[in-house]
Amino acid sequence: MARYVVTGASRGIGLELARQLGARGEDIIAAVRSPSQALLETGCEVAEGVDVSDDSGVQRLLDALKGRRVDVLINNAGILISDTLESVNFDDAMRQYAVNALGPVRVTRALLGQMGEGGKIGIVTSRVGSIGDNASGGNYGYRMSKAAANMAAVNLSIELKGRGIAVAALHPGYVRTEMTGGHGSISAEAAARGLLLRLDELTMETTGTFWHADGQQLPW
Repeated sequence: MARYVVTGASRGIGLELARQLGARGEDIIAAVRSPSQALLETGCEVAEGVDVSDDSGVQRLLDALKGRRVDVLINNAGILISDTLESVNFDDAMRQYAVNALGPVRVTRALLGQMGEGGKIGIVTSRVGSIGDNASGGNYGYRMSKAAANMAAVNLSIELKGRGIAVAALHPGYVRTEMTGGHGSISAEAAARGLLLRLDELTMETTGTFWHADGQQLPW
């Protein structure tokens, strides 16, 4: 049994990750700002008041862990505020950057002392943050925050290689969740299943790579 920390686990993909990890018999700490009833019903341990964009919020997660080792960290918390060039709100863009890009760095730095050789870190990012894959434009704040999250994943993979900790950037697919307004091509259940498969397969040989939940390696 491994110990997983999942951020943003109150709904959507994060909730499904918690459910599926629980079904596998893993030890889970679900980090959320406030828990949903659905999350509480999973029976997993919940760390409340965890805002990944805030030092005090991340400290609450650290306090909840009480020094316990973390085997796998899944940086899943994220926000989406759609925009175009004409409608982009720069405060909203900065909020997305704080959560989507700096959040994984903040959480990883805080928990690093409780991770060791053989540990794994997944950053749930998006292919819309791929420069090579961008064919439609739009969503400035979200795209730019996810491109930054991808860079964070590569940076972390390089810096943590000496510690034996593997890192991957992970795209869940176009998922039907509250974040996407119920639009999408796959369910949160299917996305979570694919993400866990990618993390299960992650090794030091594949650290620093960018994967679709369905197994495709994605361009930067």
